[in-house]
Parts: sequence; structure tokens; C-alpha cells
Amino acid sequence: MPLDPQAKALLDKIEQSGAPAYNTLSAQEARLLYDKASELAQGSPPVPQAVTALKIPGPVSELDALMYKPEDSDKLPILIYFHGGGYTIGSLKSHDCVCRTLCVEAHCIVIAVDYRLAPEHKYPAAVDDSFTATQWIANNADSLGGDAERIAVGGDSAGGNLAAVVCLKAREAGAPHLVHQLLIYPGTDMSCSFPSHKTFGQNYRLTNELIDWFYQHYFAPDSDIGHWLASPLNADDLSQLPPAFVLSAGFDPLQDEDKAYADKLEQAGVAVKYSHYEGMLHGFITMPGLFDKAREALSECAAELRKAFTT
Repeated sequence: MPLDPQAKALLDKIEQSGAPAYNTLSAQEARLLYDKASELAQGSPPVPQAVTALKIPGPVSELDALMYKPEDSDKLPILIYFHGGGYTIGSLKSHDCVCRTLCVEAHCIVIAVDYRLAPEHKYPAAVDDSFTATQWIANNADSLGGDAERIAVGGDSAGGNLAAVVCLKAREAGAPHLVHQLLIYPGTDMSCSFPSHKTFGQNYRLTNELIDWFYQHYFAPDSDIGHWLASPLNADDLSQLPPAFVLSAGFDPLQDEDKAYADKLEQAGVAVKYSHYEGMLHGFITMPGLFDKAREALSECAAELRKAFTT
């Protein structure tokens, strides 16, 4: 399938604008540019009944979070969401439209966690923050108006990686109990060795150079990037993990490792649904104001969450 016309129009517009590539900027400059671009692409997301700022105790310092509620009632299911951005950029602001949509359409509490970013905080800081936040939310679900028996984790790109790793850590620890993992074009193998990294590593936003820039910020030279805490695809055993919805994009260098992770989960006996958006780019889920397929994908994610919360 060719590149979606709406995606091509965006790429053409970016090229004509002369906007700098993120990997030519400092991390701080790239964060500002990414948040601004996300705001322009989000469209008009639905409006939850309430959006509340939270402070979650982290392993080093308090973590900012936003809690989205579809209604004022108790025992609502909870989705804990980790934003994408290569562990270096991205924020609560950049993924606000995703969280609002999933909250309203899946009829669940969404808690977006602002984990520490690189290069100020190297691997495994993001992992530690994500798992600690998940434990705290599970332990405090009742006071948050949630149902401790219906907690899912999810994220896109780097956030999808963190969601997958949190599920592995929760299984190893025996808690918390998670009912679903929503993995939106997740990074699952930090080696970048799958063929799609060559085929789609240029001209489609997430370039080889940008991935290198992210990983150089996040990982120290002596980091074991092959360990499952960084590359969940390398976990020896993926059994007894929560059911998963894995979403990938056709013009994305990560697509081969996404499919490989979905396949390995399924081979381990985990219930998996895999959905591939052939004409789309990496990062498209945050652009429902530009892409019809982004709205479609968000609705599909919400539908899968509703199923997970009712089974």
C-alpha cells in the first residue's frame, strides 16, 4: 500500500517549511518543538468530565501525572499511559489528545505519567518511574475512584516499550495485577537490526539518525540494551502476561519488531490482537486533527480497552 495521502501531505508540508529535524536540536529545544507540533495536530479531542493534576511518589522524586475521568463515579477501570518521544521528548501536553480520546471512548480513567526524560536521566530511570507509578496507582486505585481489579497499561513508541516492560516487571514481582497492555508501535528491540529499519529509516519522520539521537541520550555507553528491561522482545519467557493489543504502522522502521513481539506473545500463549495501519507513519496516533486513520486507530484502541475491561 502507498503512503496515505494525508501522511504524504504532512511530509511535504514539513519539507517545504524547512523545520529542523529534532536530532539537530538540543533535547530542550526538541521538546518545545514537539509539544508545539503535537498541539497543531491534535484537532478537537473529546472532553472528559474532569482532568486533574496528580503527584505520584517516584523512586527519586515526585512524578507529575494527569488523571482523566469520564464521569464522577467509583470503580471505573484504569488505563495507565506512558507517552512516546524516544525517552527524550514528549510530555503530558503532547499526548493530551490521546488520553482524552481513550478516556471518553473507552469509558475509563486514564492516568498519564510524566516519567523522567533523558539525557538528564539515563536508562533505566524511565523504567523505574513507570513501574513505581504503576504500583502506586494500583495500591491507591480505590481512592482515585478506580477498580484495582481492572488496571491496564499502555503507551506509544517509547511509551509502548515502557508499558511492555512494566508488564514483565509486574509478572516478575507478582503484582500489580494488570488486565491488558496497549502497545502502540512500541520499541521492543533496541538493536535496530530488523529489515524495516533499513527500508523505512529515511524520509518518514522517525529516521535512523533520530533513533540514534534518542538512544544516545537515553542509554549510557555501558548500558545492556539487549536486556529485556530495554528490549522486551529478548525476554526468555513472555508467558502469563496480560492480553495485548499491538498496533503498528506501515512506513515505520519499528514495524518488524512490533510484529515480532506480537508473534512471540502469541507463541507464549498470550491473547494478542495485532492491527497494522499500512499507509501510516510512526507517531500518527497523536495527529487525529490531520489523519483520518489516527481517529480510526484511537477508536480501535478504545474498543480493545472496553473489551479488556469487561471480560
